[in-house]
Order: sequence, then C-alpha cells, then structure tokens
Amino acid sequence: MLMPHPATLRKLVEEYEALVARRAETGAAKPDQRTQDLEYTLCVSTGTRDMRSALDKARRHLAAAQEPGPVVRMPLRSATATATPSPTTAIAAPLADVAEPRDAGEAVA
Repeated sequence: MLMPHPATLRKLVEEYEALVARRAETGAAKPDQRTQDLEYTLCVSTGTRDMRSALDKARRHLAAAQEPGPVVRMPLRSATATATPSPTTAIAAPLADVAEPRDAGEAVA
C-alpha cells in the first residue's frame, strides 16, 4: 500500500491533533469542516476506516521512518572510465550518411 511521505503525514497528524485539542478547549459539539477533511485524508492515507486506527498506523509509520536504515555505499565511477556508447550515439552514427534536406525549388536527380 502506498503511504504518504513522512513529512506530509506528520503535518496531517499534527494539524488534526491541534484541531481536536482546540475543539476540546472550546467545547464545540461537532468537528468543523477542516477536521472532517483531515479525518478523511488520514483514513485514506493509512488505508483504515476509523480515526483511532488511522492515527495508530500513522504514528507507527512515522516512528519507523525515524529509525535509521542501513547505509549502502555505492562505488564511485571514475571520470576516466571507458563509457559504453549510449543508445543515442548508436542511433546517430548511421544517420551521418543521410543527405541534407533540399530546398523546395531544387530538382530531384
């Protein structure tokens, strides 16, 4: 399943939590449109159907993204290494023998 980039997911979770906290402070009975939009986006992004599961899965994904992965070292290619011909070089070489285009008024022999 595709998951959003951790930075995007983190912003969604933080904004959702801030709106829920503000709603609790003000005593609002129902969530506003932005909160509902965030709930929908988080559920879709995490492949869940309820906010508790969405937040749990998002937090697990964010925690896993913070763990350092293995470092893979790739060998550097030398600038003097012999390069293999690119496909454009291989195609362009035979085209060198093609005649130049003619003017519209020039006769064809």
